[in-house]
Amino acid sequence: MPRPFTAEDLWSLKRVGQPEPVPGTSVCVVPVVHYTDEGKAHSTLYLVDRDGMTTRLTSATRSSSSPMPSPSGDRVAFIGSEGDDPGQVYVMRLDGGEAEKVSDFPLGTAAVQWVPGRNSLVAVVPVFRDHLSLDATAEEKERREGKTLPVATEDRFYRYWKRWIAGSTLHHLVRIDLDSGDATDITPGLDRLIGLEELGSRFTIDPTGTTIYALVDANEPAWEEQSYAIHSVPVDGGEIERLPTGEAVNHHRPKVSPDGETLLYGAQYEHAFYADRVRLISHHLPTGSETVLTPDWDRSAGGWEFVGNDGVVFHAQDEGHVRLYTMPLDGGTPTPQTSTGSNHGPRAGVGCYWHRSESMARPPEVAYTCGGHTTIASTFNDEALSEFKMRPAEEIRFEGADGHQIQAFVVVPPEFDSSERWPLLQNVHGGPHNGVMDDWHWRWNTQVMAAAGYVVMSVNFHGSSSFGDEFTRSIRGSWGDQPAKDIDAASDHMIGLGYIDPDRIAIAGGSYGGYLVSWITTQTDRYAASICHAGVTDLLGQWASDLTEGRAAAVGGVPWEDMDAVLRWSPMAHTHDITTPTLVIHGELDYRVVITQGLVLYGTLKAKGVPARLVYYGDEGHWIEKRDNAIHWWGEFLGWLDRWIGTSGDA
Repeated sequence: MPRPFTAEDLWSLKRVGQPEPVPGTSVCVVPVVHYTDEGKAHSTLYLVDRDGMTTRLTSATRSSSSPMPSPSGDRVAFIGSEGDDPGQVYVMRLDGGEAEKVSDFPLGTAAVQWVPGRNSLVAVVPVFRDHLSLDATAEEKERREGKTLPVATEDRFYRYWKRWIAGSTLHHLVRIDLDSGDATDITPGLDRLIGLEELGSRFTIDPTGTTIYALVDANEPAWEEQSYAIHSVPVDGGEIERLPTGEAVNHHRPKVSPDGETLLYGAQYEHAFYADRVRLISHHLPTGSETVLTPDWDRSAGGWEFVGNDGVVFHAQDEGHVRLYTMPLDGGTPTPQTSTGSNHGPRAGVGCYWHRSESMARPPEVAYTCGGHTTIASTFNDEALSEFKMRPAEEIRFEGADGHQIQAFVVVPPEFDSSERWPLLQNVHGGPHNGVMDDWHWRWNTQVMAAAGYVVMSVNFHGSSSFGDEFTRSIRGSWGDQPAKDIDAASDHMIGLGYIDPDRIAIAGGSYGGYLVSWITTQTDRYAASICHAGVTDLLGQWASDLTEGRAAAVGGVPWEDMDAVLRWSPMAHTHDITTPTLVIHGELDYRVVITQGLVLYGTLKAKGVPARLVYYGDEGHWIEKRDNAIHWWGEFLGWLDRWIGTSGDA
């Protein structure tokens, strides 16, 4: 008999990562994460073939991630770690045998790629920012062991999400010779960022094995903002030179074609606007000439890879889905290869594209697409999911702000009956320029919410991604305007269906979603409860954020020029009528939305006599990432809803 899906069940599922095809074969290597009884993440590598056969490659004693099959298809390099040791590079044969550890870097390593035509690897290796060599970093590590050192900085960009950049580390590229075992820093003295996220996609190596093209901090002076440009550096070391590309202010994901003629990269043209549309650029390396492959396409490309020398495969968000697309290298209209759910990270295999596939009712699995037909190849979670009854998301449209059609996803409880009256939860996404996709969310999981007895609605309000550039930009300078109207219109639409109890509607969101929650509750008392996780509540206070570029365009002004413009859409400036019972959740290490944002809302609510509860995590940042904390988070989240709009509390 199927049972309700819980937060504990969510954390018992296996988390399938990026599949990497083995050249010349019909198999791929994929990392799969599970959580131990102690709550620690453990990643194992598997081989998956197109017939669904799954073979474990790595042992349970070592956590293994970031696999990279060799060009010859006989070996795989990966990042392995045991216990609390930092990850090092390992190499193992794909036909069996033990993995060999081939690096011993003082702070570990973050990503690795093979050098074509040579028995070598290039790894992304952290070094201390003020000790820019491997030897100096090793010595400094010993000095810092067990100590918390003071930090002094004059940089504008000095911390990121939940880590300090000032006084911390940056990354160098290091070549590992597998014959001699030598490790050579090929970017010695580099004092700029190669990147902070997705480091494996920050560089590419040409097919001759002679040149690396990497994304390096493009700013003068450095450490003032985040933008990257493509630079070249010889694999054997030498001068780092900026590639003469077009006028993009930010470059993404350089990839070299198999014949070495073309460099493919993504370009954004507006400074400090992360949602600016990413255009695909083809750069002809012998001549430097460039072609914008998607000049008029109103979507943002991601995860691109070459298909031979003349084609490209990539993914892009499109109206609440992540679809795979292909197009010729000489341009044209991208052709969709998938339609339903969400599909990420395409890799060109033999006659197909390997990728991950998921939906709101199915966690990610390894899949492959051939000729527009997608097959799920792996079954890592099938047995576990057979215990639960889950409803797929229903995609709906309704009229929102300014008469525009707004899209949303609705997930109903497993035992839903439309003849009964149900409580509604508005699940508000963050960003603000993210979007709700038909995908599986490991934190704000709509199946856990629905299984607790709530109809869950996730709205792609104005500003959301995947509906075109104009729609995404429409809320800049007025964060609380159209999105709030869209959410209210969504609630009205659901009430009009006849099965929603209008007195039992709650609203919950994180980050910008928390902003919208706090803004809406200053404007209306229609919601019986709200949950604000890591929410922006005071636009003036957000000058303490890790990223302050582009804030004037985002929120409407800067305080030293127009304080009224800043306060116009700031929730804390409009709390005179706030009455909604609110759960406030925040992490101490949140540098994107600093903890005072949550504390000032909670303090105001308590001073006004509004029912409020504060949940504080001293060891978490913007997201709740540790299993035990996350299960506690779900207890607080669902407990608050049950108290105010559920059936066993005060509702």
